[in-house]
Amino acid sequence: MVSEADDGVQGNARFRKPGACLLCGRSTLLTFHHLIPRKMHRRTWFQKHFSREELASGIFICTLCHKGIHKTYDEMTLGKQFNSPARLLQDETLQRHFAWVARQK
Repeated sequence: MVSEADDGVQGNARFRKPGACLLCGRSTLLTFHHLIPRKMHRRTWFQKHFSREELASGIFICTLCHKGIHKTYDEMTLGKQFNSPARLLQDETLQRHFAWVARQK
């Protein structure tokens, strides 16, 4: 099992902290991104398929990556298809966005 520090997954913290973005690698202030959007937590399908800890888990990423993720996909798609850091990094559309963000100041 991979530790939380190794894969960037954190508990249910909702604050900003300095560090390197897991997705683009830039050093900046990071925001907490729920891997399963909070809006989906009350839906029966998500309650049946994920534990409370899984619903609350997320990663710290920069604001530009965070905005790009939510602009590209709706909450349902994020919750069902992109609910891990690896899945976010494997998507071609998001890869292009993260590469663009990495070139920004």
